[in-house]
Amino acid sequence: MLHKIQSLRNLTDSTYIIRLDKNNFDFRSGQYLSLGLPDDSNMREYSIYSGSNDPYLEVLIKEVKEGDVSILLKKTKMGQALNIEGPYGFFTLREEDIENKQFLFLATGTGISPFHSFVKSNPNLKYMLIHGIRLKSETYEKEIYSKQNYFSAISQDSNGNFHGRLTSYLKTFNIVPNTLCYLCGNVDMIHDAYDILQGKGIPVDQIHSEVYF
Repeated sequence: MLHKIQSLRNLTDSTYIIRLDKNNFDFRSGQYLSLGLPDDSNMREYSIYSGSNDPYLEVLIKEVKEGDVSILLKKTKMGQALNIEGPYGFFTLREEDIENKQFLFLATGTGISPFHSFVKSNPNLKYMLIHGIRLKSETYEKEIYSKQNYFSAISQDSNGNFHGRLTSYLKTFNIVPNTLCYLCGNVDMIHDAYDILQGKGIPVDQIHSEVYF
C-alpha cells in the first residue's frame, strides 16, 4: 500500500525519522513494517516509531553505508509515496499487563523505536527505559520520556547518566522480581542481557526480545 511522506527530520548525520500518512494502517505498538520505494522489491523492515493512536506513521531509520534502502529513503521528499507492507511481529504488550505490571525496556541505538511506540500508545505505562548508545547525540527525542523513566548508558562520551555499556549498568541495576523485561537492539546486547537478567532471578518467560542486526 502506498503512503505519502509528510516530513523527514534528521536527528543526527545518519539517523532520521520519516513521517507518513497513516491511511487507516492499524497496528499494535511494538510491531514493525516493511518499507521501500514504489515498484521496488528491495524493502527493509523497521519497527514502528509512532504511537498506535497517532494520526500518522513514523519510522526511525539509521543510514548505513552498505544499506541501499536507508540511503535511498533519506533522499525522498515530502509528498512522495512509499510502499508499506505489514504490520508484522509479536513484540507487543499484553493488554492485561499494561495497567498492572512494571516494565524494564532495554534498547541499543535505534532499537528504542518499539519502546517509543509503547510509551506514546500507553500514557500510564509503568516503565524504566535504559538506552545504550555511543554518543549523547543518539538520545533520540528523549524529551518524550519523563526524566525518572529514561536512563542513558553512553559508551564513547561521559555526557549520559552512565559512562559505559548498557550491560555494565544492568549488572548494578536492582530489578523488582515481577518486572517484565523487553529487549531490543543488537544481538550481543540481547545475549548478555539475558544472562544478567536470569542471574538476577528473572525467569525466561518474563524476558522478551527483538533483534536488530
